[in-house]
Amino acid sequence: MPVRTILQLGDPLLRQKAARVDDPTASEVRDLVCDVADTLAHWRAETGYGRGIAAPQIGVLQRVVFLQLPGEKPWPFINPEIVRRSEEKIVVWDACLSFLSIFMQVERHREITVRYQSLNGDVLEVEAGEEKNLSELLQHEIDHLDGILAIDRVTDVKTIVTREEFEKRYRDASPYAVQVAGR
Repeated sequence: MPVRTILQLGDPLLRQKAARVDDPTASEVRDLVCDVADTLAHWRAETGYGRGIAAPQIGVLQRVVFLQLPGEKPWPFINPEIVRRSEEKIVVWDACLSFLSIFMQVERHREITVRYQSLNGDVLEVEAGEEKNLSELLQHEIDHLDGILAIDRVTDVKTIVTREEFEKRYRDASPYAVQVAGR
């Protein structure tokens, strides 16, 4: 499948709510998952960033999220929804392929439960916590489905930094510590 263009901050499609997928088993949904997977892989190879992507980021307003955590199997989520949030919150560094030139600190729930469908239509749940930064990542990607961007959740505008400053000062202690080959 083709690598698609990632919409950038300011594109009005990023602020729209995505529609529920009626049939997770449809070939169009599999094609969409392939497109977001290929797009994410391309950006990860090019920049060293990118653990997840949501369909609205490539201009498709469908409730589809795709994760590719280092060393893990590809993980598509169809119609994901957060069904439980811990009261305890954490502050984490966040970035987005839709505005990779800036990083910021955001507040997220420490733990969440996400209900979603697989490409076979099965309804599944995952308990997400700090392990592999899964909780914050899923909250970020599910926000995309509702037209919410990480920049909307910044804890303090003084934490907004350029990518260059983030890499110099904070990257080694973040979930983005994996470097791209040759950099």
